[in-house]
Amino acid sequence: MSSGRFVAIHGHFYQPPRENPWLETVEVQDAAAPFHDWNERITAECYAPNTAARRVDDTNRILDVVNNFEKISFNVGPTLFAWLERQAPEVYRKILVADRASVGARDGHGNAIAQVYNHMILPLASRRDKVTQVAWGLADFRTRFGREPEGLWLPEGNARAAPRHRALGDGAAGRRGPEPPLPLARARRP
Repeated sequence: MSSGRFVAIHGHFYQPPRENPWLETVEVQDAAAPFHDWNERITAECYAPNTAARRVDDTNRILDVVNNFEKISFNVGPTLFAWLERQAPEVYRKILVADRASVGARDGHGNAIAQVYNHMILPLASRRDKVTQVAWGLADFRTRFGREPEGLWLPEGNARAAPRHRALGDGAAGRRGPEPPLPLARARRP
């Protein structure tokens, strides 16, 4: 018998752009040693292991290997997803495959939700910047996942970031908002 209580686990996966704008590359970040930079380190310690998590018994014997992205609600920030696509394409692919599997397993409802484009402090942003962040985040999600998002993660717990009733509705109604940045046009789904 159900107690009527449920636990929802949501993974918020984000890294800021770390590229030097003059060199267009991520420089060595000593604090991330032995890895080149924090994106590489966090990918090795978090994102990649979540695509191949081991379920073990009480004697630590591996029972099976699961892609956690198939099992939890999650969002991946567009700036991180762009980096994963370039630098860790197998992890990128496994995240997309996991969402497709969740769509199939949940009557068309996928585990991935959208995120505004940058992890900016939305309460401090102008209305125009909020609308742009939402529009770009929705565009990035559609391009990568090939479907409409059913949710939108707003940074800093900001329920007022964009008019709540319109944040997803504008995109669903076909109004796409400001054009996304050029790199998004080159993003491809595997």
